[in-house]
Amino acid sequence: MDTFVAELLFGGFFILLLLGTPISVALGGAAMMAFLVLDKNPITFVQIAFTSVGSFPLMALPAFILAGALMETAGISKRLVDIAESLAGPITGGLGAATILACLFFGAISGSGPATTAAVGMLMIPAMTKRSYNTAYASAVTAASGGLGIIIPPSIPMVILGVSAMGMIAPPEAVAKFGQFSSISIPKLFAAGVIPGLLMAAGLIAMNYFISSKKGYRGLSDNWSVQDLKVALRRGIWSILAPVIILGGIYTGIFTPTESAIVAIFYTLFVGIFIHKEIQFRLAVAALRTTTWITGRILLILFTATAFGRLLVETRMPAAIAESLLSLTDSIYIIWLLIIALLLFVGMFMETLAAIMILVPVLLPIMFIMGADPTHVGIVIICTISIGFQTPPLGENIFVASGIGGETVERIVAKIWPFVLVSSFTVVIIAFFPQLSLWLPGLMGYK
Repeated sequence: MDTFVAELLFGGFFILLLLGTPISVALGGAAMMAFLVLDKNPITFVQIAFTSVGSFPLMALPAFILAGALMETAGISKRLVDIAESLAGPITGGLGAATILACLFFGAISGSGPATTAAVGMLMIPAMTKRSYNTAYASAVTAASGGLGIIIPPSIPMVILGVSAMGMIAPPEAVAKFGQFSSISIPKLFAAGVIPGLLMAAGLIAMNYFISSKKGYRGLSDNWSVQDLKVALRRGIWSILAPVIILGGIYTGIFTPTESAIVAIFYTLFVGIFIHKEIQFRLAVAALRTTTWITGRILLILFTATAFGRLLVETRMPAAIAESLLSLTDSIYIIWLLIIALLLFVGMFMETLAAIMILVPVLLPIMFIMGADPTHVGIVIICTISIGFQTPPLGENIFVASGIGGETVERIVAKIWPFVLVSSFTVVIIAFFPQLSLWLPGLMGYK
């Protein structure tokens, strides 16, 4: 019966996707069919859905989305881009490097891949094109860098991952060896994402340098200008302070991640109205409208994916997959490679948050059996899923960059594969060396 229900879940899900239904409808429809086959009360489905969106940490979701939208209208993103350009200076492919650095900075305040791509791309893709960069390449490097938005904290997918892991029951054999875990600390996830995020950015910068050397994309200037850097830092000091205040408040315990999102909104409004004086009522209303639309879409996916995931756990799907993997090999490195390959494949076809909600209940118990730290597993999942933003056919960042640059998706895809490869290689390094994720949380006192 368990096998039949699992086949019904995944079969129904993929059939509905092929018919063109939205992913939330596909998840909910497949879960409801399984509920009816199991003769469960459909009210239970509604109760699971309601409970999934009622957790306190989830309140941070719309607040972070609104903060990111407002920061673009407040002029914060533009000043971060100016700082990145000053830092890039004479480096070969300097504008490409500046784009990656700008996405790194903006990711620290937006928490979203497509939002980071849009905010930075609006400024950098035209700038690169004016300096004789191939438009498809300019769009590709922006789309590839936008994925950093969900790795550098604070991150919306990290909040979702932490929520989806709440109350998860570890397999008995893992509990006997390592003890039980009831949740993944969201602040610890934030801390764990810093070094992997910097590594992912370093890989992209190295690939941009290599390609730019071959294509002859020169730096922004002949040498670094200390004066230009000083001017950019002076104009952008309030922009730099945004992630410092948000993350500093979380890590020092002054406020929770949920409260920090509200602080981010008020900080942005203060800077945009009184310091930069760039926020307009019309643009603020547009930011609210965008926040409402994105939040509603995410919550629909969240509660249908929760019901879907609950049925997976009840049918012992995670345990079955774990047994299958462990029967093939007992090497954690080979299992990591298999899991990364699975995540890369899923990221090509499935929306990021839905993939997290479906796969976390499956993958966490497997890796917990192998002795992996749940926080490290979460970071590898986030880093790998972030590559899905730059891989077709779903690749949201590609479509965002295409809309900004006016280049066809096919040409952008042809230029983006080197960045996909270097990002995948970096994820393997992060997976094989857990201390890259766990050193900073340990230094900050997280157990």
